[in-house]
Order: sequence, then structure tokens, then C-alpha cells
Amino acid sequence: MQSLMYADDMAWEYAEEISHNWLLQFLKLDIRNRSRCSFSNTIEEMPSVVFFPEEKVVNEVAIMRFLIDQTSISVPFILHSGTKKESPLELSPFIMMDYIQHKTNMYDALNTPGCPKKERGILDPNINDITLEFLYGQLAGILLQLSKISFPRIGSLTKVDDFTWEVSRRPLSMNMNELVRLGGLPRSKLPDSTFNTTSCYLEALADLNIQHLLHQRNDAVESADDCRRKFMARRLFRKLAREKRLLDSPFEQGPFKIWCDDFRPGNVLLHENMQIAGVVDWEFTYAAPAEFSYAPPWWLLIEKPEFWPNGMDDWESVFDYRLKTFLKAMRDCEDVEIQKGHLKESQRLSSHMQRSWDSSHFWIVYAALNSFAFDAIYWQKIDPLFFSAPQSPETAWKERLGLLGEREIEEMEQLVAQKLEEMKTRILKWDPDEYTVEAIAKADGAH
Repeated sequence: MQSLMYADDMAWEYAEEISHNWLLQFLKLDIRNRSRCSFSNTIEEMPSVVFFPEEKVVNEVAIMRFLIDQTSISVPFILHSGTKKESPLELSPFIMMDYIQHKTNMYDALNTPGCPKKERGILDPNINDITLEFLYGQLAGILLQLSKISFPRIGSLTKVDDFTWEVSRRPLSMNMNELVRLGGLPRSKLPDSTFNTTSCYLEALADLNIQHLLHQRNDAVESADDCRRKFMARRLFRKLAREKRLLDSPFEQGPFKIWCDDFRPGNVLLHENMQIAGVVDWEFTYAAPAEFSYAPPWWLLIEKPEFWPNGMDDWESVFDYRLKTFLKAMRDCEDVEIQKGHLKESQRLSSHMQRSWDSSHFWIVYAALNSFAFDAIYWQKIDPLFFSAPQSPETAWKERLGLLGEREIEEMEQLVAQKLEEMKTRILKWDPDEYTVEAIAKADGAH
């Protein structure tokens, strides 16, 4: 497998320490006793885990209220939300919501029995087909509801009045948060506006991957050639995005669909009878290119392709097998909705997902949304779609050098020199938000 872009370990350890120290505040009896809010229904945004916490809370509250208003998806009812200054003891921005009674969640229902909690889960290979189709069918129903909603721009939602919602703020994604938190990306490099076209947004995401490689201080590359390989992958991906070749989208100017970065089995709560009780964690949800929603969900196997124990090709083979079950469940769900008059034949999501998988658009979307997995995905799944088959995936980057101009070659070699110099020392370099800076100061003061 091609090397991944590993997270900066220094940033990771520092972020974990900050969030751990912040969380200890809740173990102090005087804090719990002084707060009049129930901690069982209050979500706090931990510093160094979530950057842009105020923006994230505003976005999450807006999308949850939209879903309650516009869909039948069961999401927690929001009692109150507020800024850091409005929170108990001014600890963080917050959301107070009703607790959803449940017995388990979809992750536990799908996971391999006996899998230790600390290990990464994998879809139970021996799961009963009827059970799997039943569980997949409920997940398909949620995705189908989301896919029916359209917006004219890419970005986060705002409630204008009691009856009107619009996309007026930048799309804030989980990947963007992680790039700042663990990838050394300056906050100023993130998009700061909405987008009107799919190609513009894809180019912006391609630019983020380039900036990620430039700015991550530690653990970014393993050698000079690894740096060149990663540089080549990112430049070629952006070239394809600029030329509007990546997706050749029929939805270039919309309509755009609701996309939740964190929608996954672990956030789907179940009753004892395995019926869905509710769906939680709608942070990082925004109107996105339709192709994001039209790609089959990677979480059908629970585990991501880049972490699959037997390699990415085996993941693809197992996924292809399970996708048939998922799409059958979705078609059954669509049939019911069409019979009820709630869905048009042209709104079937299953056909879009099948085309996305068959055309490998799935991998293009996945690479755009997962910066730390980008390199493995690009060289194994994307590069062969657009360029002649390389003699070896390991040396494909050398065969692509002719696609770069002289200036780009110079930039590549300058970056190689920079990264080799950086490898001589390990220095923490990141761009924490004001909220995290304050938490660091408090922790230092306590010591």
C-alpha cells in the first residue's frame, strides 16, 4: 500500500493533553455542583478537539432544527444553545438537548461480536443476511430523506425566519477541522465563503491538500521520493479539478444536497428491537456537491479502506459484495416511498450510488474528503482512471513528471529540501483558535 499522510504526532499528543486537562474540570465536584445544567443533556465543545467551536455549534443547531422541521428523521430536540459566554462557568459554547432513550447503536449491531472496545470495528463477516438488510434498510431510509432536499449553493445553513432557510456561510467540514488540529494547516487557508459550483469546491479541496503537505511540520513525509510522490499526487488532482475532469459533473451548478461528514453507524441509536431511536452528532453538516450524497457510504463495512487489515483491494472486494445488499435494501425503501407518492422515480438514490461505484467516482469523492488517506487513494484508485497504466504504483509518480511544468518541478524540489530539513528536528507548529489558546493558558496557570 502507498504510504498515508500520517497526522503530526506532536500536535496529536498536545491536543490530547489539552482536551484531557479541560475534561478534568468536570470531575471537580465544585464545578458540577455550581452548574445548574444537567451534564447528561449538555454537549460541550472541547478545546483542541473542535476548532471553530462557536461556528460549529451554530451550524449544528441550524441543521438539527432544519431536519426537525423538514424531515421525519428522529434527532434530539434542542432545548437551548449558546456561546461560551452564555455557558455554565463560561467553559464553552454548548447545546442542551433532550436525551433519546435507546438500548444500543448501529455500530454495535453491525460490529464483529467480541471485538474489543479499543480496537477498530469491522462489519461482522458472519452477520445474518436478513438482519443486515434490515439494518441497512433503516440507514438507507435516512440517506434517502436527506437526498430529497436541495439547495442552490454549497455551504452551511442559516435560518432566515420561521419558514426560510438558506446557505449563507462557508462549508465547515470534519476534514478541515482535522487539518488544522493534526495537519498543521493555518486556519487562514480554509475556505471563507460559500460555493456556487461543484468544480470550484473540488478545486478548493484540492488546494487544501496541497497546503496540508506544505504546512504539516512533522510526520508529513518519509523520504525525498515520498515527498515527490505526495507532491505529484496533489498537483495532478488539482490539475484534474481545474480542468473539470474529476467528476465531469452533471450537477455542476446544483442542486446541492445535505451532507453530514459524521453520519455513521455509531451515531445511529437503536431501540431493543433494533429499530432506529434517533440520530445524533450532526456537526459538520452542510450543503455539498450532489456527488457526495450519490457515492455509496464507506461505513457499510464500518472500517475505512485505508485501515482495512487485508489491504484496500480486499476492502473493495468485500464492499462490492455488501453494497449489493445495501442497494437492494435501498431500492425496497424507494419502492415504498414511490408507492406512497413521497418519491419520484427520478429521485431514486440507489441508481446514483451504483453509478458512482461503477465509475469510481466513489474514490474521487473519498479522496477529496479524507486528506490523510489521500495518497493511498490517489495512486491506487484515481491515477489509473486518467493516465496510462504505470509500470508500478510505487514508481508511478516518476512516470508522471512530464505532466508538470519547469516551475512546478522547481517548487517540488524546494519542498523536498524544506521537508528534509524539517525532518532533522521535531517542533510543534499549529494554529490553535482563541478558545484553545485560553485553555492552554489556564492549564499552564494551574501548574
